[in-house]
Amino acid sequence: MPINHDTITTADGTCRVTVATPDGDGPWPGVVMYPDAGGVRATFDQMAAQLAGYGYVVLVPDVYYREAGWTPFDMGSVFGDEDERKRLFGMIAKVTPEIMATDAAAFFDYLQARPDVRGDTFGTTGYCMGGRTSLIVAGRVPDRVAAAMSFHGGGLAADDPGSPHLLAEQITARVYVGGARDDASFTVADSLILEAALTAAGVDHTIEFYSAAHGFAVPDNLPYDEAAARQHWEAMAQVFGSTLR
Repeated sequence: MPINHDTITTADGTCRVTVATPDGDGPWPGVVMYPDAGGVRATFDQMAAQLAGYGYVVLVPDVYYREAGWTPFDMGSVFGDEDERKRLFGMIAKVTPEIMATDAAAFFDYLQARPDVRGDTFGTTGYCMGGRTSLIVAGRVPDRVAAAMSFHGGGLAADDPGSPHLLAEQITARVYVGGARDDASFTVADSLILEAALTAAGVDHTIEFYSAAHGFAVPDNLPYDEAAARQHWEAMAQVFGSTLR
C-alpha cells in the first residue's frame, strides 16, 4: 500500500503524519490510528499500510509534535532505562484530553479535504495510550467519529476527570475495546465500570479480553503476540467494515 508523509497545521503548530492509502482510485473511508506511548515509528507505517489494505485511508499522527526534535524510543528497553522512562512519561502527561480533541478536529478536517477520502465521519483506533485517545476523541468530537476502537488501552475507566468512561453520554460511535490479560492499566473491574457507563448511555459496544499481555498487537513491543494480533486485525475489519463502508 502507498505510504506518504505530510504535515497538518493545528492550533499549536505543525504535526507530521503518515498517510497510508489503498491501491486503486478510491475514494475510501478515513481512519485515524493513534500510536502507543512510543509514538510514531516504522512499525506504525507497517500497521497503517496493513489497515489501508482493507480499504481505508489511514492517518497516523505524531502525537508528540509539540516536543521539538524528540527522538524515538526503543520499545525493547525504554521501561528498563530510568532516564528514558522518565522522558516517556513526561511526554505522555502533556498529551491532555483537550489536546487530543483539538488535534483530532484538525486530523479529521485534513482527511475530509482529501479527494481520496469519502464521508465526513471517521474511524479511530489506537494502542496503549492511543487506545485511550481513541475513546476520548469519540466522546469529545462525537459528530466526527463513527467507530472508535481501543487495543490494550489503559486508563479507560480511571479515577480521573479525563477518563473516557465519563464521556459515555456524549459518544455516538460504535465502540470496541480489546483489553490485555492481567493488565493493571485496564483491569476486569475497570471493564465493568466502562461497560456500565456505555450501556447506560446506549452506546453500541463490545469489550473483550485477549489471551495476551499488554502490547500484544504492536510488532516491535516485547509482548507482541501473533495470534492475538491477527485477532485484532479481524476485529478492525469487522467493526470498521460494518460502520464505515
